[in-house]
Amino acid sequence: MLEDKLDKDIKSALLARDSHKAMTLRGLKATLLNIKVASGKRESGLDDNEVLSAFAKEAKKRQESADLYKQAGDEARAKAELDEKAMIEAYLPEAMSEEDIAKVIDEVIKSLGADSPSQMGQVIGQVKAKLGAAADGSVIARLTKEKLQ
Repeated sequence: MLEDKLDKDIKSALLARDSHKAMTLRGLKATLLNIKVASGKRESGLDDNEVLSAFAKEAKKRQESADLYKQAGDEARAKAELDEKAMIEAYLPEAMSEEDIAKVIDEVIKSLGADSPSQMGQVIGQVKAKLGAAADGSVIARLTKEKLQ
């Protein structure tokens, strides 16, 4: 289970006196706790798909922050955000290529018989359900839009 791995990695970082890594991983643990409390799953816990989804969102936040820091000319903070993103991505499955995502989109379009942009939401929903955190939602949306127009 991913939460157990996160706990072990926090302990390892603390023992190695890697305070930056420990702080980042503790932040992830806090995010998971917030999600558990908000969804009423504090006792039962989150399944791995929910954890992966949360980690993907956190990685995306770090990328957006890094981009903003780069625009502002603060390379040190941008690098720190990208370092945190790399730590988070270690828990995520390898991202799928656009070709592979496009194949799944084609399969879903065919199975739904979708042929108009009005069915884009249905297609995206099913593709996201199939691929989970392995594919970026913005890439799925862009490719689906291209295929349905």
